[in-house]
Amino acid sequence: MRRPLRKGRLLTAALALTAGLLAGAPSALAAGTANATTTVAADTYTWKNARIDGGGFVPGIVFNRTEKNLVYARTDIGGAYRWQQSTKTWTPLLDSVGWDDWGHTGVVSLASDSVDPDKVYAAVGTYTNSWDPGNGAVLRSADRGASWKKTDLPFKLGGNMPGRGMGERLAIDPNKDSVLYLGAPSGKGLWRSTDSGVTWSQVTSFPNPGNYQQDPNDTTGYANDNQGIVWVTFDESTGTSGSATKTIYVGVADKDNAVYRSTDAGATWQRLAGQPTGYLAHKGVLDAKNGYLYLAYSDTGGPYDGGKGRLYRYATATGTWTDISPVAEADTYFGYGGLTVDRQHPGTVMATAYSSWWPDTQIFRSTDSGATWTKAWDYTSYPNRSNRYTIDVSSSPWLTFGANPSPPEQTPKLGWMTESLEIDPFDSDRMMYGTGATLYGTENLTKWDSGGQFAVKPMVQGLEETAVNDLASPPSGAPLLSALGDIGGFRHTDLTKVPSMMFTSPTFTTTTSLDFAETNPNTVVRVGDLDSGPHIAFSTDNGANWFAGTDPSGVSGGGTVAAAADGSRFVWSPAGTGVQYTTGFGSSWQASSGIPAGAVVESDRADPKRFYGFKSGKFYVSSDGGATFTASSATGLPSGDSVRFKALPGTKGDVWLAGGASDGAYGLWHSTDGGTTFTKLSGVEQADTIGFGKAAPGALYQTLYTSAKIGGVRGIFRSTDKGATWTRINDDAHQWGWTGAAITGDPRVYGRVYVSTNGRGVIYGDTSDTSGGGGDTGGGGDTGGGGTTPPPTGACSVTYKITSQWSGGFQADVQLTNTGSTAWNGWALGWSFADGQKVTQAWNTDYTQSGASVTAKNVGWNADVAAGSSVGFGFTGSWSGTNGKPTAFKVGDQTCAIG
Repeated sequence: MRRPLRKGRLLTAALALTAGLLAGAPSALAAGTANATTTVAADTYTWKNARIDGGGFVPGIVFNRTEKNLVYARTDIGGAYRWQQSTKTWTPLLDSVGWDDWGHTGVVSLASDSVDPDKVYAAVGTYTNSWDPGNGAVLRSADRGASWKKTDLPFKLGGNMPGRGMGERLAIDPNKDSVLYLGAPSGKGLWRSTDSGVTWSQVTSFPNPGNYQQDPNDTTGYANDNQGIVWVTFDESTGTSGSATKTIYVGVADKDNAVYRSTDAGATWQRLAGQPTGYLAHKGVLDAKNGYLYLAYSDTGGPYDGGKGRLYRYATATGTWTDISPVAEADTYFGYGGLTVDRQHPGTVMATAYSSWWPDTQIFRSTDSGATWTKAWDYTSYPNRSNRYTIDVSSSPWLTFGANPSPPEQTPKLGWMTESLEIDPFDSDRMMYGTGATLYGTENLTKWDSGGQFAVKPMVQGLEETAVNDLASPPSGAPLLSALGDIGGFRHTDLTKVPSMMFTSPTFTTTTSLDFAETNPNTVVRVGDLDSGPHIAFSTDNGANWFAGTDPSGVSGGGTVAAAADGSRFVWSPAGTGVQYTTGFGSSWQASSGIPAGAVVESDRADPKRFYGFKSGKFYVSSDGGATFTASSATGLPSGDSVRFKALPGTKGDVWLAGGASDGAYGLWHSTDGGTTFTKLSGVEQADTIGFGKAAPGALYQTLYTSAKIGGVRGIFRSTDKGATWTRINDDAHQWGWTGAAITGDPRVYGRVYVSTNGRGVIYGDTSDTSGGGGDTGGGGDTGGGGTTPPPTGACSVTYKITSQWSGGFQADVQLTNTGSTAWNGWALGWSFADGQKVTQAWNTDYTQSGASVTAKNVGWNADVAAGSSVGFGFTGSWSGTNGKPTAFKVGDQTCAIG
């Protein structure tokens, strides 16, 4: 069975994002304004992923050619990662991408500098059509991705567009690393930087911007975009250190003119004579030692499609083309990708049948420069297979998808969408390759050649790549239930462990909504998308096991669903038909009246017959179990449909509503009368989600969480006093792009919050402030009662932690705690470096450095630190020789204890 894990995301996530960021029209003023003073304080949170491990397409893997174990991976919407050899895990590098630049979590290409391995570049941007309103950019880092500087481009880039598995489109001159090239889509041509990525200009002499479109008749701007310039490869043997490389090859999305070459460092370009036509060159990989350019061809741009393909070898000295395809053209049903050369033994070449969905992908290997090939698996007597590999997914057991296929299919599969495959340039035994669901690897690859079986296993821990549509944290049972794009969702009984399986029976490609019965959490419902089969499922054991419901007539997609407080009935607003209700578990449905199709539905969390809906600026209420709805008289709510709302557990009629758009009503509203009236919170400028968690110690109301803009700052916020004051609990280093789909606190753990992302999985945060302080429990946010004038002189403690270190550079996190009895209103922390370290960049603080002395001061939003609370900041720095920790810290004249 095909499992195009990203296919569902192309429209659903993109359109959801577009709606969330752009939709809405001017509407009437809110019905009321809360008499609350909102302040923005700061708290120190620890952020982690609820482990899933992978979950999406990995289109690019990049090994540095001069430093061992320096490896990067790029994802189509979930950012970039760096390999940590000591733990064999991946470290995310683009979590600092903020709300306004959400498209920059899509990485279309990545380049690691072999001259200066500390430098890495990423070409970012998610869509080239209107779904992403922003242009692309090139990010550059001098500390291996710990921090970035950005150059905006005058065109868009498409990390999640067709053809994204081709590449790499971004390349660094191996002889003169201040020179970079970038292949652009959409007819924008070839671009070059001569100052290490700071500025870019078009290479006007390059003759062909490409012409291939996946579907010229598509009107969305998605499939009809010109896929453009798709890869750049340097022949390092034609240059010397410090001088620009003379010979450069460029791949173009043009079936008749797919490869060009320059022999004068990019001044002039010629179509490579004698090249094959009728195909796109997905990859161009050069073996400079033997003088061969290898090319992997497909008849389409991928990464899903491709029905024919060829492999060719071009002799750079003679211009001779040789067809080295492992399979006769008549027998192919796939395109070739995943091309790599073993740098220790350049005659060894590998490639993949990236678009061979059934029965499996195929990997080809040659040890004689393509003269002969062997396969990762062969048929013995059809449909039986003989594999040259073993595969162990015990670390990510869901990769079997719960399938029980018939031969020749096997589970788990070797992969699909295998556009990226790389042999470690320092270790012929290590190979990594990306699939549509994970990143696999082996550490004994050469067993392939000796008649043994090489061992494949996931090498993906730390790389989290799911798009999150909904989250739930029941008061008992599993702490987290998730609704995900592409792989459905999971029941997490332990956030630190990969669940054994996604939701099955049925297995939705994408789960769009889920809910549990508030007073009977064993009853759970989920709805989602499926090519054929039911779109709703129920569980009576807290999501551990499921059974399918029956669809009403006309259902085409999941929509939203709500469970009654006691689990006795359900209301469903599916795609394709109107709102429906049922008693029991969906064996029969009846149409709800008084509410429009497409409304978002939720349930009251105390009254089992009370349900709510929202559509196009109107709030709807049902008191008869969803049979009939009545439009509320509330006015001033957002006019568009980018709204999410929830009812407070345990209290009838207590509803919070978040949403809107920047050109109309936008913010957070509260109703205590079941939606009859709403009051807008004056201090919340924008809000997109709302969730509830365990009340703070001593607080009478549950904790609120939102992804919002408050005090002019976008972030994740918490309130422990019913929205009177707010604390930003994330920081600039932890933003994760777009977080507008869902949020929920944990009803059992104070301060714990679960945050949705669009490609970085489920993030959860835990507070260091277990007392419920942090500036948001004082009621009214009055900073005049007990605050001090900087610099504070109360007792303090400091924790200084080096979180990452590399040759010449490091990253550190600092936590400053007010251990006195008086609140701070402004702070400045001073210390000295004994070993000549220099701060190069900092976040969540304004810093100065004079010689060895450093002073880190608060920024506007984290000035207030209540007694017993903490504030955190971080920085990157340079070092040489030794990198000792500071031995003394002071706030004003007060020496801080060191934790």
